[in-house]
Amino acid sequence: HHALINKNINERKKSLLITIILGIFFLNKEKISPFECGFNPSSRARLSFRTQFFIIKLIFLIFDIEIALLLPLTFISINFNPFIISYSFTFLFILICNIGLYIEYNEYSLD
Repeated sequence: HHALINKNINERKKSLLITIILGIFFLNKEKISPFECGFNPSSRARLSFRTQFFIIKLIFLIFDIEIALLLPLTFISINFNPFIISYSFTFLFILICNIGLYIEYNEYSLD
C-alpha cells in the first residue's frame, strides 16, 4: 500500500519537474504578458493593496468563523443537562478569540 503511494508521489514529482523545465524553454513574450490576447496593456495588470486591509479582512473572517462555531453550542446547551459545562466552553472560546483581538490591537495591526 505504501509502495503505491510513494510511486504516485514520485511520478507527480517527475511530471512537475518536466513541466517546469519545458515551460522555461517555451516562454515567449505573449505567454509572459498579463493578457494573452495580443494587445499591449496600457497600465500594470496587478494592483497593489495595503496589508492593513488584508489583516482586517482576515480578522473579520476569524470572527465570522467564530459565530459559525458558536451557533451549534446553543443547541448543545439546550439538549445537554449540565449548562455549566456548555457555557464554560462557550465562555472559553469567546475569551480566546477576544485575547487574540486584544493582542492584534496592541501590536497596532488594526491601525
